[in-house]
Amino acid sequence: MEGGVLVTGASTGIGEATALRLQKAGFRVFAGVRKPEDGDRLRAAGVTVIQPLDVTKREDIEAAVGTVQQALDGGQLRGIVNNAGIGIGGPLEALDLDDFRRTLEVNTTSQLAVTQAFLPLLRRSKGRVVNMSSIGGRVAQPFAGPYIASKFALEGVSDVLRAELLGWGIEVIAIEPGTIATPIWEKSSREAETVLEGLTPEQRDLYGTRLAKAAKMIERQNKRGAPPEKVAEAVEKALTASRPKPRYLVGDARVLLGLKRLLPTRWFDRLLYRMTS
Repeated sequence: MEGGVLVTGASTGIGEATALRLQKAGFRVFAGVRKPEDGDRLRAAGVTVIQPLDVTKREDIEAAVGTVQQALDGGQLRGIVNNAGIGIGGPLEALDLDDFRRTLEVNTTSQLAVTQAFLPLLRRSKGRVVNMSSIGGRVAQPFAGPYIASKFALEGVSDVLRAELLGWGIEVIAIEPGTIATPIWEKSSREAETVLEGLTPEQRDLYGTRLAKAAKMIERQNKRGAPPEKVAEAVEKALTASRPKPRYLVGDARVLLGLKRLLPTRWFDRLLYRMTS
């Protein structure tokens, strides 16, 4: 066995694919899920399911540490994969600030909370922290403000942690997927429609057409997105490479980042505007 790895947000999509791939690779995988039924497929594959693991609840995180420590019984925790996340969008002008705060709490603050809790185990093994970021953490896109802000923040947290933990040999790696076919974007598309319905008449005049187009664009992107297994492959590399990269771009993330670097900022802004107008 390669040692233990914790994967949060493993119910579906990238988290589930990552847990299953790492289990096949020989790791002892601990998969955090929120609902009992979410772990059925993982249990069938031999994955140890931790339920409930709501990364916004301190008591769940502390219980997860105890469970992992007891199960490893002196063995090493080789890494944690901070994958749990949500996608909430809409025009920032019309956004409910509680939704904005919740996105930052789940996608950024909670990732740090999990990392803090497991660092004593990782320090003993010189393990690794893998943060599931996004190309959205380096390239801003309209109507995804809360998600974009949370991923930009997670990139910063990853950079700071990498420098702070260097002396203990703990690697910190950010995974940056582009368009991936996962349930999070199906939910985001539905939420965009909900946001549209909740706009005031004035806000609907201002943003209605563009929001509707953005929702359809998300739906199209989700259908042609890369499979979650591509991201899982990058996570495995991050955990097993002798010298892992600080960042791993996945799918069409390279194209988006290349455009951002190639085009002047105002040109890139206009390109994004035309995609949703």
